[in-house]
Amino acid sequence: MMRRSLKGGRGEKYFYMYFLYILECKNGALYTGITTDVKRRFNEHKMGTGGRYTRAKKVLRIVYTEEHPNRSSASRREAEIKSWRREKKIALIRYGQVFL
Repeated sequence: MMRRSLKGGRGEKYFYMYFLYILECKNGALYTGITTDVKRRFNEHKMGTGGRYTRAKKVLRIVYTEEHPNRSSASRREAEIKSWRREKKIALIRYGQVFL
């Protein structure tokens, strides 16, 4: 889990970075989610405790991640990507940006 400091010294405040991630499942499906710790969340998905969909479809690997400064921006990006067709998601994974 990544945390960043807003200011030094006494009264230091921390905020957690959020990550958007895309997983590839055994059936070829792409699963999109957000977390503060990609490695931990991936392991939860692999162990079957990460969510109903990945428990049924079995995850293979992390294929893409993005860092976001807060939960709100990560959630907006997650919703955006979830609305895309598979081809657009694959372009993002391959090239880091979408040309379609």
